[in-house]
Amino acid sequence: MDPQSRLKQRETRREFLGRSAQGIGTMALATLLHGTGLAATMSSRGAPRRVGTDQWKGVVNPPHVRPRAKRIIYLYMAGGPSHLETFDNKPKLVDMHGQPMPPSITKGQQLAQLQGKALECMGPQFPFEHFGRSGQEISTLFPHTAQIADDVCIVRSMQTEQINHDPAHTFMNTGSMTTGRPSMGSWLVYGLGSESEDLPGFVVMTSEGGGQAQPIAARQWHSGFLPGRFQGVKFQSAGDAVNYVDLPDGVSYEQQRDLIQTIRRLNEMKQNATDDPEIETRIAQYEMAFRMQASVPELVDLSDEPQYIKDLYGTAGADGSFAANCLLARRMAERGVRFIQLYHRGWDHHGDIKEGMETAAALVDRASAALVLDLKQRGMLDDTLVIWGGEFGRTPMAQGSGRDHHIKGFSIWLAGGGVRPGITYGRTDDFGYEVVENPVHVHDLHATILSLMGIHHEKLTYRHQGRDFRLTDVHGKIVRDILA
Repeated sequence: MDPQSRLKQRETRREFLGRSAQGIGTMALATLLHGTGLAATMSSRGAPRRVGTDQWKGVVNPPHVRPRAKRIIYLYMAGGPSHLETFDNKPKLVDMHGQPMPPSITKGQQLAQLQGKALECMGPQFPFEHFGRSGQEISTLFPHTAQIADDVCIVRSMQTEQINHDPAHTFMNTGSMTTGRPSMGSWLVYGLGSESEDLPGFVVMTSEGGGQAQPIAARQWHSGFLPGRFQGVKFQSAGDAVNYVDLPDGVSYEQQRDLIQTIRRLNEMKQNATDDPEIETRIAQYEMAFRMQASVPELVDLSDEPQYIKDLYGTAGADGSFAANCLLARRMAERGVRFIQLYHRGWDHHGDIKEGMETAAALVDRASAALVLDLKQRGMLDDTLVIWGGEFGRTPMAQGSGRDHHIKGFSIWLAGGGVRPGITYGRTDDFGYEVVENPVHVHDLHATILSLMGIHHEKLTYRHQGRDFRLTDVHGKIVRDILA
């Protein structure tokens, strides 16, 4: 008995009834559409089917608004880098160092580990200077970032809602404190697809060093209730970028291709019977894995990179460092990857913040600036949005020799991709505690990012359990003042 006949024998009653009902509905829809051909390109969930290719083209076509960026590289500083040692200078806090924090500022406010304790001011541990023609104020701890002062937009007025690491990561990545929601990268690939046929549309890499390396769960790049094909793929920073991507011993490329084609045919038979979107995911991921067997080794082979580029980033590559990941991120961007997220775990400084910040900054400063400079000299910065920041900031009050978590005001920077360069947006109070000018909530950041990519945040939705969900939930406004 051939495989299709065996598959038919295994069809369940529910699958038969479901398939029959869908068939009747499809015929009725085709009649209503008067042969326009739309029925042939729509799935049972209403999303465009791929026609003649396995590359997902996205559901936002044409764009809702004029796209400024084609791709995003998110330099995610996991652990919560202190805005007071990076991009938010507070001279008054220097003057108040060691003195009690005025009770009027913190009374009734949410704190993490400092709740119920005596609150003492801690001044910035490093001086700030003005850099570039724009005169942006940046800590001297970041001399390389200071060199791109005229290329970045510093936002000093970020706010979030979650004061502990894991839910704060979840909120920053998915717009919700509830686990199981799609990450921003998954939303973007679902909405826009990817320009790369041989690499995933959403890639994640991690590095660490400089402080307590808080764990990062895989759910931070999960697809949630979106089909599984939109989940981020984690590449390893050292060794094989992807486990088991190499051909097994004794298996040729042609044999592997024949195997994948056979698996595809079997999956398509099952898909025709069940219309299960996860089978479509399985088909796409098998074939992506097959194509990655050729594309990934070429991606991570840096022999074609000139020495001056490696020197710019400060890495020879494949050493597990943030710098090596930044260089790979640029190569992925060149190859059409839509969303690249580089986590550096090392910014949780409850103690020894001066030493910890020095170490962490030394590990990321040079490569972060190099990425912007490299993209710029290749003509790619205009349509690549680079984001630098963590899940929250740190308190202006001391926690011994460190700082506690802080959600009322913190800083990030953005470069390229339609963002105004050389400006500082928003302001916190004289202590760096509360935003007093132009607050930017995480939902606003998400809305702005989607807009730069050509998506109106209220229009990219997905129906799940009877409700239309979106990245910004029922919130979010575009921060138009930072757009070029």
